[in-house]
Parts: sequence; structure tokens; C-alpha cells
Amino acid sequence: MAVSGAVRVGVWTVAVVAGVVSAGLIVALVVNPDMADRTASVTGAVVGLAAFVLTLITLVHNAATSPGTSGGGRRVRAGRGGIAAGGNVTGNAIGDRSKVVGPATPPGPTPAGGQDRYVRAARDGIAAGGDVTDNALGDDSERQ
Repeated sequence: MAVSGAVRVGVWTVAVVAGVVSAGLIVALVVNPDMADRTASVTGAVVGLAAFVLTLITLVHNAATSPGTSGGGRRVRAGRGGIAAGGNVTGNAIGDRSKVVGPATPPGPTPAGGQDRYVRAARDGIAAGGDVTDNALGDDSERQ
């Protein structure tokens, strides 16, 4: 899974802040151990609260974007150069110099689960949520 620029910046920001806070706590421990104890307690409470908020945000985001949620419908994703279809793929010519020759076969029944499905094709991959029949896929391919 590719990481977006905003996520990358967020991860680096959290890493830098965590490093600075850790270094500050170590300096506080050396300078004044009693103050370091109280500072670490407050810092732990703040970090725990921040982790709780981030967990809630992540759960809400994943519930809205993950496959199989109650939102229904098809979720179709294709990586760079990939081909993805949420249903049946019938009688297609996909790729350079591909041809389909002859009468088409009627599509089969819709798979169980109705409209609620998730289809993902990786980079340069081909994926379908239903039947794949009577197709010419790839370079110089031909179905007779």
C-alpha cells in the first residue's frame, strides 16, 4: 500500500516530536529528578489522550473506506496499469492487438452477495468481481 504525502509528513512529524520530548525528559531527569517525575506523568497523560483521539479518527476513517461496510455498493480499485471490474467481464479485448472473434457467451449468474463486493487489481493486474468469459487478455491474444 502506497503512503500518501500527507501521511508521510504526519509520520515524520510524530517521530520528530517524540524524539524531542524523549530528549527533554532525559535532560529533565539529569537536571532535576523530582521535576522529571511530574513532567513524565503529565507527558504520559497527554500522549495517552492523543493516542486515544488518533485511534478514534483511524477507526472512523477505516469504517468509511474499508470493503464490506454496511454502505453497500461496489468498491473497485486498480493499481497503476491494472484493470478492475466490479461485475462480469464478458467479450472484451484488453491489451495491445487483442481481438475477440465469434459469438458472445451470455454472462453467468451474479455471484452471491449481491452488490456488496470489493475488487482490487494490483499494479499491472486484472481483477473482476464476477465471471470472466469470452475475453482476449494480453498482448497479441485472440479468442476464436
